[in-house]
Amino acid sequence: MSKLLGHMCDIKLTERLLGYRSQALFSSDTPSMSSRWLSRLLLLCNLLSLSEQSSIPKAFLDPMSDAVDHVNPLIGNGGDSPNGSGGMIPSTAPPFAMTRWVAQTRQNYVSVTPYNYTDTSIHGFQGTHQPAIWMGESGQVIVSPGAGDVHPKFEDRGMKFSHDQEVVSASYYSVHMEAQQGGKILAEQSATSRVGHLRFTFTDTSTPYVLIEATRASVMGSADPTNVTYPEGTIYINPSAREITGSNPERQDFIIAPLSTPAKKWSGYFCARFDQPFSSWGVAQNGTLHDGVSNGNGTLLSGYVKFGGGHKQVNVRIGVSFISIDQARKNLDMEIPDGTSLEKTAKETRKAWAEKLDRIKLEGATKADKETFYTGFFHTLQYPYEQSENGRYYSGYDDEVHEGTSYTGYSNWDTYRAEWAWLILFAPERVPGMVQSMLQDYKEGGWLPMWKNIIETNIMVGTHADSLVAEAVLKGITGFDLSTAWDAVYKDATVPPINDNTTVYADRQEGVNYEVRAGLSSVYAQKGWVADDIHSESASRTLDYSYDDYAVSVLATLLNKTSEATFFRNRSMTNPFTIYNNATGFVEARNASGAWAGPTQGFTEGDKWAYTFDVVHDIPGLIQHKGGNESFVKFLDEHFDGGHNDQTNEPSHHIPYLYTLAGAASKSQFRIRQIAASDYNNSINGLAGNEDCGQMSAWYLFGALGFYPVNPVSGEYVVGSPFYDKVKIQFPSPTSGGHGGKTLEIESQGAPSKPYIKSFSINGRQLQVPIITHEEILAGGTFELKMSGTPQAWGSETLASQSA
Repeated sequence: MSKLLGHMCDIKLTERLLGYRSQALFSSDTPSMSSRWLSRLLLLCNLLSLSEQSSIPKAFLDPMSDAVDHVNPLIGNGGDSPNGSGGMIPSTAPPFAMTRWVAQTRQNYVSVTPYNYTDTSIHGFQGTHQPAIWMGESGQVIVSPGAGDVHPKFEDRGMKFSHDQEVVSASYYSVHMEAQQGGKILAEQSATSRVGHLRFTFTDTSTPYVLIEATRASVMGSADPTNVTYPEGTIYINPSAREITGSNPERQDFIIAPLSTPAKKWSGYFCARFDQPFSSWGVAQNGTLHDGVSNGNGTLLSGYVKFGGGHKQVNVRIGVSFISIDQARKNLDMEIPDGTSLEKTAKETRKAWAEKLDRIKLEGATKADKETFYTGFFHTLQYPYEQSENGRYYSGYDDEVHEGTSYTGYSNWDTYRAEWAWLILFAPERVPGMVQSMLQDYKEGGWLPMWKNIIETNIMVGTHADSLVAEAVLKGITGFDLSTAWDAVYKDATVPPINDNTTVYADRQEGVNYEVRAGLSSVYAQKGWVADDIHSESASRTLDYSYDDYAVSVLATLLNKTSEATFFRNRSMTNPFTIYNNATGFVEARNASGAWAGPTQGFTEGDKWAYTFDVVHDIPGLIQHKGGNESFVKFLDEHFDGGHNDQTNEPSHHIPYLYTLAGAASKSQFRIRQIAASDYNNSINGLAGNEDCGQMSAWYLFGALGFYPVNPVSGEYVVGSPFYDKVKIQFPSPTSGGHGGKTLEIESQGAPSKPYIKSFSINGRQLQVPIITHEEILAGGTFELKMSGTPQAWGSETLASQSA
């Protein structure tokens, strides 16, 4: 502790603390913020920043990129519980990689990540497919170096390390570890999408070895870590080819797989190839070593190879596949062929990140600001992740291998809000494949995904793939079949799940089939709400289904399906208010009879406060129900001043922007800055809630630019309060899958200390209503904002008159 406190006087830490000037700005306006600000400063004094760790070797800084240099993958890894951090890991891989590689400090399962900053030993290096902390692992492979006696068990093979001797970046990771029988092991790591590249340097050690773990005890959930299964895998050692290959069928989410598509043939496959000959080898099973054995199958299975004392450095490349061992070998040969140095692998991965992150350049941002911003950008470009391999993919829906492009890791309930809009702007070349992948899921499994982790998991509520598809079409994305897209979203909106009137479809409910819009047939289609005495999370479902109906109506309009557009538009505008209780002024769940179920019933990751504001497609209607702009603004004040806003959960994300839609734009600007300062920073605890596949960071990134997609399928963004003096954005060009490749400059001099907008012009045209269209953003040019340190009336009168 004394060493960390000593950093308080370090100039680098001072610069980091100055990054919180915006929070200090608000501490005097809001008394409760002052103590929170001080607690944040104390927290920072006890945490290491990336700049305080070992610096990245020059060989791994090619190409030059200021943006990539400011990515700190440790942000969001603090705390020792699922809600104690953002649930992120310091993984090494390119954007949207199928496999991310990370130092393993603990056994991961639902609510536990493979790396946690509080741990002090490393047990191996894991190629992980766990897409979020609340989801399970699938088909991972673990590589563990050692020296002397081989230790196959996790609890026996841990090696002590210090964060002072750890280098963490987007494209290169290294750490010095203490070998168990003396000496040091330097582990270095980089990766392509489907291949990990590890280099181990042994110093003053006895016989070096590398162990590849195929299968382990698989924990089935956070509620009871003693509830385990034992997947049966395979291991093969080929000394002449210097390879260890095998398979691992672990899929922790299998217990919540839909009954009709259980993915029985699922497995992860791997091919590890070494650059040094083996002096000996063997198989470990159930903790017992079998020297000289070249293959095995079953549970708790690993393979190990030893190297002669003269070999002080060993490279291993591990190809990973969801199709076969042979495909894993092909992935290895294609992505990191023999003779490729670790430096070259890392260069290509860094180049991929630089191509994306360097598209946004910040002026007036501190080092701390940059680390928060670019790490957020880094987080948004990880999901959904690639599931296809050289034009083929395994589908767990029908247990077949198909031709085409596929993705997995769809957290649609979270990401439809802003993450998807961010991808459309900055990774448009990926979006057609991501949409087509969802359509393939529909054709092979019968439904669009809700939360896909290899296959559907039935987690969360609503069919927000409807929103993703509609927004993509609205914003000009092509390259997928529109007819299939319409059939899929129409089915979501009209066909209930089986046993809809008798199945609760609770969160992570086992032994059921596809959940989709549970409650669609019970009451929603007839009376307008999901019945709380039949279905879980009924109030949230009612509002989510209403929004999804709106998304379906948008797609219908774009496809000239007039009658369908009218039907779903009308249902989307009517149904949210069937659960608005005029007597209390809040939305509340209702039973099938129409009786109110109680003010705390029926909500998903929120309460009556958050969800009363959750009618993003009809805010004017909501304002009218609350009695007009003035009373609506007072209600928003009650929400925030009463501590009801919860940025850690997505239903609160759009709420600070609603002041603007009620004619009080300056209050939106204040709240946005307040949330950004209190819930985001560049420490390991720099995310107040789970990242949720990029949505937490997407909120911050849009906030920093100064606009946010409150209603994602409207094609409009509500103006907020930009954080920096100037932002320059280079959008992807048509040749790289982009919309036009224009440059947009957002000039807001003084913004770091002045949160309020006096005026806003787009290429010289004064913007009166604080709404920007998607077309105006992509057209490029200059957004010029005059900023102020005191609240201004800009934009308020026009919107007030429209919404009154």
